[in-house]
Amino acid sequence: MSTMPAVAPTPPKPLACLIACATAFGSSITAFAPKPLYLGWMRRFICFHGKRHPATMGKPEVEAFLSMLASERNVSASTQTQALSALLFLYKEVLESELPWLDDVVRAKKPVRLPTVLDRHDTERLLAQIADPEMQLIASLLYGAGLRLLEALRLRVKDVDLRRGELLVRDGKGGKDRVTMLPQKLISPMQTKIAWRRAVHEADLAAGRGDVWLPNALG
Repeated sequence: MSTMPAVAPTPPKPLACLIACATAFGSSITAFAPKPLYLGWMRRFICFHGKRHPATMGKPEVEAFLSMLASERNVSASTQTQALSALLFLYKEVLESELPWLDDVVRAKKPVRLPTVLDRHDTERLLAQIADPEMQLIASLLYGAGLRLLEALRLRVKDVDLRRGELLVRDGKGGKDRVTMLPQKLISPMQTKIAWRRAVHEADLAAGRGDVWLPNALG
């Protein structure tokens, strides 16, 4: 009695995996992700490991590929992060497999760059080019008082102390309040702004209005 030889199972083809990845982009919540870039990183990952199917690989292979990008290709940190995102998408959305924490990856180094800082003369010339007095005051607060843009836009009259030359910044970074200085040069423009705002408020009261929106019900 003859017996048929055992047939080894056909290994999964990497091409089928890439096709499944392309299909997953259409149904995933990350459908707006850079599809060609992600597919490119997946293809490079597969080719780097001898065209093995990603289902037969895991944490060591992903770490080896990402480390190669940093140590041999000298890619930037953002490029390495993009490759990592593509592989995380591959394993989670397509293969439905969660990768463990990748703690043995050689990380690409972020370049240390010195910030470009305007000197005092250049800053004065820049602010002088702002024709709108209100916009000039806001820009001056960003530079002279160290306010962030939304902090300057949300600044209220009650938080300006002209006598002490201080500003109270409410709900700043981290949800914290802080006190910062009001430059001497800005006291006169701030007085003009407050006087104009007071006149507008009084006109609104005379017209039966005078209400104002308070963010998060601040009193």
